[in-house]
Amino acid sequence: MRTTFDVVHNEEIPHRDPANSGVAPAPILWRYFVRVPKNVLKEISISRRGLDGGIKKESPRDGIRDDIDDIDDIGRIKEAIEDNREDIEDDYVVKQVMTINTGIADAYVFSSGKNMGVFKGVGYPEDIGNFFCLEEYNGYLWTAHGRFPTNTQAWWGGAHPFSLLDWTVVHNGEISSYGTNRAFLEMHGYYCCMHTDTEVIAYAVDLLARRHHLPMDIVAKVLAPPLWVSIDRMPEPERRLHTALRLTYPALLMNGPFTIIIARQGEMIGLRDRIQLRPLVAGIKDDMLYLSSEEAPIRVVCPDLDETWTVKGGEPIIGRLGGRVITGFEGFRGDSYEELPSTAVRGASGR
Repeated sequence: MRTTFDVVHNEEIPHRDPANSGVAPAPILWRYFVRVPKNVLKEISISRRGLDGGIKKESPRDGIRDDIDDIDDIGRIKEAIEDNREDIEDDYVVKQVMTINTGIADAYVFSSGKNMGVFKGVGYPEDIGNFFCLEEYNGYLWTAHGRFPTNTQAWWGGAHPFSLLDWTVVHNGEISSYGTNRAFLEMHGYYCCMHTDTEVIAYAVDLLARRHHLPMDIVAKVLAPPLWVSIDRMPEPERRLHTALRLTYPALLMNGPFTIIIARQGEMIGLRDRIQLRPLVAGIKDDMLYLSSEEAPIRVVCPDLDETWTVKGGEPIIGRLGGRVITGFEGFRGDSYEELPSTAVRGASGR
Protein backbone atom coordinates (compact mmCIF):
# COMPACT_ATOMS: atom_id res chain seq x y z
CA MET A 1 0.00 0.00 0.00
CA ARG A 2 2.78 2.44 0.89
CA THR A 3 4.39 2.00 -2.52
CA THR A 4 1.25 3.05 -4.39
CA PHE A 5 -0.57 5.45 -2.02
CA ASP A 6 0.12 8.08 0.59
CA VAL A 7 -1.17 6.24 3.66
CA VAL A 8 -2.65 8.73 6.12
CA HIS A 9 -3.78 6.16 8.67
CA ASN A 10 -4.21 2.41 8.93
CA GLU A 11 -5.68 0.13 11.57
CA GLU A 12 -7.48 -3.12 12.16
CA ILE A 13 -11.17 -2.84 11.33
CA PRO A 14 -12.98 -2.71 14.69
CA HIS A 15 -14.78 -5.97 15.33
CA ARG A 16 -15.80 -8.35 18.08
CA ASP A 17 -14.42 -11.81 18.70
CA PRO A 18 -15.77 -14.11 15.94
CA ALA A 19 -16.16 -16.94 18.44
CA ASN A 20 -18.69 -14.88 20.38
CA SER A 21 -20.40 -13.27 17.37
CA GLY A 22 -21.91 -16.25 15.57
CA VAL A 23 -19.82 -15.78 12.41
CA ALA A 24 -17.33 -18.03 10.65
CA PRO A 25 -13.61 -17.67 11.48
CA ALA A 26 -12.58 -14.28 10.13
CA PRO A 27 -9.59 -13.35 7.97
CA ILE A 28 -7.28 -10.47 8.90
CA LEU A 29 -9.42 -7.33 8.49
CA TRP A 30 -7.47 -4.10 7.96
CA ARG A 31 -8.35 -0.69 6.61
CA TYR A 32 -6.20 2.06 5.12
CA PHE A 33 -7.07 5.73 4.72
CA VAL A 34 -5.10 6.85 1.69
CA ARG A 35 -4.51 9.58 -0.85
CA VAL A 36 -3.39 9.24 -4.45
CA PRO A 37 0.18 10.64 -4.56
CA LYS A 38 0.57 14.05 -6.19
CA ASN A 39 3.25 12.78 -8.56
CA VAL A 40 0.81 10.11 -9.80
CA LEU A 41 -1.87 12.73 -10.45
CA LYS A 42 0.67 14.77 -12.38
CA GLU A 43 2.01 11.88 -14.47
CA ILE A 44 -1.42 10.55 -15.40
CA SER A 45 -2.75 14.01 -16.26
CA ILE A 46 0.28 14.72 -18.45
CA SER A 47 -0.13 11.40 -20.23
CA ARG A 48 -3.85 11.95 -20.86
CA ARG A 49 -3.49 15.51 -22.13
CA GLY A 50 -0.36 14.90 -24.19
CA LEU A 51 1.53 17.56 -22.26
CA ASP A 52 4.88 15.76 -21.98
CA GLY A 53 6.56 18.54 -23.89
CA GLY A 54 5.25 21.02 -21.37
CA ILE A 55 7.56 19.68 -18.67
CA LYS A 56 10.79 18.50 -20.21
CA LYS A 57 12.41 18.66 -23.61
CA GLU A 58 15.34 16.77 -25.08
CA SER A 59 18.29 18.93 -26.13
CA PRO A 60 19.10 18.53 -29.84
CA ARG A 61 22.82 18.89 -29.10
CA ASP A 62 23.69 16.39 -26.38
CA GLY A 63 20.46 14.53 -25.63
CA ILE A 64 20.30 15.97 -22.11
CA ARG A 65 16.76 16.61 -20.91
CA ASP A 66 16.40 20.15 -19.55
CA ASP A 67 13.63 21.42 -17.30
CA ILE A 68 11.50 24.04 -18.98
CA ASP A 69 9.86 26.63 -16.77
CA ASP A 70 7.23 27.70 -19.23
CA ILE A 71 4.49 29.39 -17.18
CA ASP A 72 1.79 28.61 -19.73
CA ASP A 73 2.65 24.90 -19.79
CA ILE A 74 2.79 24.68 -16.01
CA GLY A 75 -0.60 26.36 -15.86
CA ARG A 76 -2.00 23.87 -18.37
CA ILE A 77 -0.71 20.96 -16.30
CA LYS A 78 -2.21 22.29 -13.07
CA GLU A 79 -5.50 22.98 -14.83
CA ALA A 80 -5.55 19.47 -16.30
CA ILE A 81 -4.97 17.94 -12.87
CA GLU A 82 -7.73 19.94 -11.19
CA ASP A 83 -10.22 19.41 -14.02
CA ASN A 84 -9.73 15.64 -13.95
CA ARG A 85 -8.67 14.99 -10.36
CA GLU A 86 -11.69 12.88 -9.42
CA ASP A 87 -11.53 10.76 -12.59
CA ILE A 88 -7.78 10.29 -12.26
CA GLU A 89 -8.04 9.28 -8.62
CA ASP A 90 -10.92 6.88 -9.27
CA ASP A 91 -9.18 5.20 -12.21
CA TYR A 92 -6.01 4.82 -10.17
CA VAL A 93 -7.86 3.31 -7.20
CA VAL A 94 -9.68 0.85 -9.47
CA LYS A 95 -6.37 -0.19 -11.02
CA GLN A 96 -4.81 -0.83 -7.61
CA VAL A 97 -7.89 -2.76 -6.42
CA MET A 98 -7.61 -5.03 -9.45
CA THR A 99 -3.87 -5.45 -8.88
CA ILE A 100 -4.36 -6.51 -5.26
CA ASN A 101 -7.29 -8.83 -5.99
CA THR A 102 -5.54 -10.62 -8.85
CA GLY A 103 -1.87 -10.35 -7.92
CA ILE A 104 -1.59 -10.91 -4.17
CA ALA A 105 -2.48 -14.38 -2.97
CA ASP A 106 -5.20 -14.59 -0.32
CA ALA A 107 -5.70 -10.80 -0.25
CA TYR A 108 -8.66 -8.86 -1.59
CA VAL A 109 -10.20 -5.40 -1.30
CA PHE A 110 -13.89 -5.35 -0.39
CA SER A 111 -14.33 -1.61 0.25
CA SER A 112 -12.63 1.22 -1.66
CA GLY A 113 -14.89 4.28 -1.53
CA LYS A 114 -15.02 7.62 0.25
CA ASN A 115 -17.29 8.30 3.23
CA MET A 116 -18.69 4.79 3.07
CA GLY A 117 -17.88 1.31 4.24
CA VAL A 118 -18.69 -2.26 3.27
CA PHE A 119 -19.03 -4.88 6.00
CA LYS A 120 -19.55 -8.48 4.97
CA GLY A 121 -18.70 -12.03 5.92
CA VAL A 122 -19.98 -15.55 6.42
CA GLY A 123 -22.88 -15.51 8.87
CA TYR A 124 -26.40 -14.22 9.34
CA PRO A 125 -26.85 -10.47 8.65
CA GLU A 126 -27.59 -9.68 12.30
CA ASP A 127 -24.44 -11.55 13.36
CA ILE A 128 -22.31 -9.73 10.79
CA GLY A 129 -23.70 -6.42 12.05
CA ASN A 130 -22.85 -7.39 15.62
CA PHE A 131 -19.38 -8.61 14.62
CA PHE A 132 -18.49 -5.31 12.92
CA CYS A 133 -20.03 -3.17 15.70
CA LEU A 134 -22.42 -1.47 13.28
CA GLU A 135 -24.35 0.09 16.14
CA GLU A 136 -21.44 2.53 16.44
CA TYR A 137 -21.87 3.86 12.88
CA ASN A 138 -24.30 6.46 11.52
CA GLY A 139 -25.47 6.73 7.92
CA TYR A 140 -28.29 7.97 5.72
CA LEU A 141 -28.16 5.03 3.28
CA TRP A 142 -27.83 1.36 4.14
CA THR A 143 -28.04 -1.81 2.07
CA ALA A 144 -28.06 -5.33 3.48
CA HIS A 145 -28.42 -8.82 2.07
CA GLY A 146 -28.74 -12.31 3.47
CA ARG A 147 -28.14 -15.17 1.05
CA PHE A 148 -27.37 -18.85 0.85
CA PRO A 149 -24.83 -19.37 -1.97
CA THR A 150 -25.92 -22.15 -4.29
CA ASN A 151 -23.38 -21.93 -7.13
CA THR A 152 -20.15 -21.16 -5.25
CA GLN A 153 -18.57 -21.76 -1.86
CA ALA A 154 -19.42 -19.50 1.05
CA TRP A 155 -16.44 -17.28 1.81
CA TRP A 156 -15.84 -13.78 3.10
CA GLY A 157 -14.93 -12.25 -0.26
CA GLY A 158 -17.99 -13.70 -1.96
CA ALA A 159 -20.52 -12.18 0.45
CA HIS A 160 -22.66 -9.16 -0.40
CA PRO A 161 -22.50 -6.21 -0.88
CA PHE A 162 -20.04 -6.10 -3.77
CA SER A 163 -18.30 -2.79 -4.04
CA LEU A 164 -15.98 -0.72 -6.19
CA LEU A 165 -15.20 2.89 -5.29
CA ASP A 166 -18.45 4.12 -3.71
CA TRP A 167 -20.67 1.75 -5.72
CA THR A 168 -22.26 -1.13 -3.84
CA VAL A 169 -24.49 -3.88 -5.20
CA VAL A 170 -26.70 -6.44 -3.49
CA HIS A 171 -28.27 -9.05 -5.74
CA ASN A 172 -30.92 -11.74 -5.50
CA GLY A 173 -31.02 -14.22 -8.37
CA GLU A 174 -28.62 -15.58 -10.95
CA ILE A 175 -26.78 -13.90 -13.84
CA SER A 176 -26.66 -16.58 -16.52
CA SER A 177 -24.75 -14.25 -18.87
CA TYR A 178 -21.82 -14.05 -16.41
CA GLY A 179 -19.25 -15.46 -18.86
CA THR A 180 -20.08 -12.96 -21.60
CA ASN A 181 -20.30 -10.05 -19.14
CA ARG A 182 -16.98 -10.99 -17.56
CA ALA A 183 -15.13 -11.26 -20.87
CA PHE A 184 -16.35 -7.81 -21.94
CA LEU A 185 -15.39 -6.19 -18.62
CA GLU A 186 -11.92 -7.71 -18.71
CA MET A 187 -11.30 -5.84 -21.96
CA HIS A 188 -11.89 -2.64 -19.98
CA GLY A 189 -9.59 -3.50 -17.08
CA TYR A 190 -12.03 -5.15 -14.67
CA TYR A 191 -11.07 -8.62 -13.43
CA CYS A 192 -13.48 -10.93 -11.62
CA CYS A 193 -11.95 -13.07 -8.89
CA MET A 194 -14.61 -13.32 -6.16
CA HIS A 195 -16.22 -16.47 -7.61
CA THR A 196 -19.73 -15.07 -7.87
CA ASP A 197 -21.85 -13.60 -10.64
CA THR A 198 -22.77 -10.46 -8.68
CA GLU A 199 -19.27 -9.06 -9.15
CA VAL A 200 -19.91 -8.24 -12.82
CA ILE A 201 -22.83 -5.97 -11.90
CA ALA A 202 -20.68 -3.68 -9.75
CA TYR A 203 -18.02 -3.40 -12.46
CA ALA A 204 -20.56 -2.88 -15.25
CA VAL A 205 -22.19 -0.02 -13.35
CA ASP A 206 -18.82 1.66 -12.76
CA LEU A 207 -17.93 1.36 -16.45
CA LEU A 208 -21.25 2.68 -17.72
CA ALA A 209 -22.04 5.39 -15.17
CA ARG A 210 -18.62 6.68 -14.13
CA ARG A 211 -16.38 6.08 -17.13
CA HIS A 212 -18.95 6.38 -19.92
CA HIS A 213 -21.03 9.04 -18.11
CA LEU A 214 -24.42 7.43 -18.80
CA PRO A 215 -27.40 8.48 -16.62
CA MET A 216 -28.59 5.77 -14.27
CA ASP A 217 -31.90 5.27 -16.08
CA ILE A 218 -29.90 4.59 -19.25
CA VAL A 219 -27.56 2.23 -17.38
CA ALA A 220 -30.66 0.28 -16.36
CA LYS A 221 -31.68 -0.03 -20.01
CA VAL A 222 -28.27 -1.51 -20.82
CA LEU A 223 -28.41 -4.07 -18.01
CA ALA A 224 -32.10 -4.99 -18.47
CA PRO A 225 -33.12 -3.83 -21.96
CA PRO A 226 -36.54 -4.33 -23.51
CA LEU A 227 -37.01 -7.24 -25.88
CA TRP A 228 -36.38 -6.47 -29.54
CA VAL A 229 -40.06 -6.93 -30.31
CA SER A 230 -40.85 -4.19 -27.79
CA ILE A 231 -38.16 -1.90 -29.20
CA ASP A 232 -39.59 -2.28 -32.71
CA ARG A 233 -42.94 -0.94 -31.47
CA MET A 234 -41.52 2.16 -29.77
CA PRO A 235 -41.88 5.69 -31.19
CA GLU A 236 -38.87 6.79 -33.21
CA PRO A 237 -36.77 8.78 -30.69
CA GLU A 238 -37.06 6.06 -28.05
CA ARG A 239 -36.60 3.23 -30.54
CA ARG A 240 -33.43 4.81 -31.89
CA LEU A 241 -31.95 5.15 -28.41
CA HIS A 242 -32.74 1.58 -27.32
CA THR A 243 -31.42 0.19 -30.59
CA ALA A 244 -28.16 2.09 -30.13
CA LEU A 245 -27.79 0.81 -26.57
CA ARG A 246 -28.41 -2.81 -27.61
CA LEU A 247 -25.88 -2.55 -30.44
CA THR A 248 -23.25 -0.75 -28.37
CA TYR A 249 -23.42 -2.83 -25.19
CA PRO A 250 -24.73 -6.28 -26.15
CA ALA A 251 -22.24 -7.99 -23.85
CA LEU A 252 -23.49 -6.12 -20.77
CA LEU A 253 -27.07 -7.37 -21.02
CA MET A 254 -27.75 -9.28 -17.79
CA ASN A 255 -29.61 -12.49 -18.55
CA GLY A 256 -31.38 -14.54 -15.94
CA PRO A 257 -33.66 -13.88 -12.97
CA PHE A 258 -32.41 -11.04 -10.77
CA THR A 259 -33.26 -8.21 -8.43
CA ILE A 260 -30.48 -5.74 -7.67
CA ILE A 261 -30.12 -2.70 -5.45
CA ILE A 262 -27.29 -0.38 -6.43
CA ALA A 263 -26.15 2.38 -4.10
CA ARG A 264 -23.61 5.17 -4.12
CA GLN A 265 -23.25 8.43 -2.24
CA GLY A 266 -26.58 10.23 -2.34
CA GLU A 267 -28.36 7.71 -4.57
CA MET A 268 -30.03 4.30 -4.47
CA ILE A 269 -31.30 2.40 -7.52
CA GLY A 270 -33.49 -0.68 -7.69
CA LEU A 271 -33.85 -2.87 -10.79
CA ARG A 272 -35.33 -6.28 -11.56
CA ASP A 273 -35.07 -8.48 -14.64
CA ARG A 274 -37.21 -7.50 -17.59
CA ILE A 275 -39.49 -10.56 -17.43
CA GLN A 276 -39.99 -10.18 -13.66
CA LEU A 277 -38.68 -13.53 -12.45
CA ARG A 278 -37.50 -11.94 -9.17
CA PRO A 279 -39.58 -9.51 -7.07
CA LEU A 280 -38.71 -5.94 -6.07
CA VAL A 281 -40.90 -3.86 -3.76
CA ALA A 282 -40.62 -0.14 -3.00
CA GLY A 283 -42.02 1.75 -0.04
CA ILE A 284 -42.09 5.41 1.03
CA LYS A 285 -42.59 6.91 4.47
CA ASP A 286 -42.37 10.71 4.61
CA ASP A 287 -39.07 11.43 2.86
CA MET A 288 -37.54 7.96 3.27
CA LEU A 289 -37.34 5.38 0.46
CA TYR A 290 -37.18 1.64 1.13
CA LEU A 291 -36.39 -1.12 -1.38
CA SER A 292 -36.58 -4.84 -0.76
CA SER A 293 -37.17 -8.14 -2.52
CA GLU A 294 -40.33 -8.51 -0.40
CA GLU A 295 -42.69 -6.16 1.41
CA ALA A 296 -42.44 -7.91 4.78
CA PRO A 297 -38.86 -6.77 5.62
CA ILE A 298 -39.79 -3.17 4.82
CA ARG A 299 -42.70 -3.29 7.27
CA VAL A 300 -40.43 -4.74 9.96
CA VAL A 301 -38.34 -1.57 9.68
CA CYS A 302 -41.27 0.77 9.01
CA PRO A 303 -44.73 -0.70 9.80
CA ASP A 304 -46.65 2.44 8.84
CA LEU A 305 -45.72 3.12 5.21
CA ASP A 306 -47.31 5.94 3.24
CA GLU A 307 -47.11 3.98 0.00
CA THR A 308 -45.84 0.66 -1.29
CA TRP A 309 -45.78 -0.89 -4.75
CA THR A 310 -44.16 -3.59 -6.86
CA VAL A 311 -41.51 -2.27 -9.23
CA LYS A 312 -41.97 -3.25 -12.87
CA GLY A 313 -39.42 -5.45 -14.61
CA GLY A 314 -36.69 -3.60 -16.50
CA GLU A 315 -37.76 -0.21 -15.13
CA PRO A 316 -35.46 1.33 -12.52
CA ILE A 317 -36.53 3.14 -9.41
CA ILE A 318 -34.04 5.84 -8.42
CA GLY A 319 -33.98 7.66 -5.09
CA ARG A 320 -31.68 10.65 -4.64
CA LEU A 321 -30.76 12.35 -1.38
CA GLY A 322 -32.57 15.67 -1.21
CA GLY A 323 -33.91 15.08 -4.71
CA ARG A 324 -36.65 12.98 -6.27
CA VAL A 325 -37.77 9.43 -6.72
CA ILE A 326 -37.69 8.56 -10.41
CA THR A 327 -39.60 5.51 -11.56
CA GLY A 328 -39.43 3.79 -14.91
CA PHE A 329 -37.93 5.61 -17.86
CA GLU A 330 -39.22 9.08 -17.10
CA GLY A 331 -36.01 10.97 -17.79
CA PHE A 332 -36.09 10.55 -21.58
CA ARG A 333 -37.56 13.32 -23.67
CA GLY A 334 -36.59 12.97 -27.32
CA ASP A 335 -32.85 13.61 -27.47
CA SER A 336 -32.49 15.01 -23.94
CA TYR A 337 -32.90 13.92 -20.35
CA GLU A 338 -34.57 15.62 -17.41
CA GLU A 339 -35.73 14.78 -13.92
CA LEU A 340 -39.47 14.95 -13.48
CA PRO A 341 -41.01 16.25 -10.24
CA SER A 342 -41.81 13.48 -7.80
CA THR A 343 -41.51 12.63 -4.13
CA ALA A 344 -38.54 14.27 -2.43
CA VAL A 345 -36.25 11.87 -0.59
CA ARG A 346 -34.07 12.70 2.41
CA GLY A 347 -32.54 9.30 2.90
CA ALA A 348 -32.80 5.75 1.65
CA SER A 349 -32.55 2.26 3.02
CA GLY A 350 -32.33 -1.01 1.13
CA ARG A 351 -32.44 -4.58 2.30
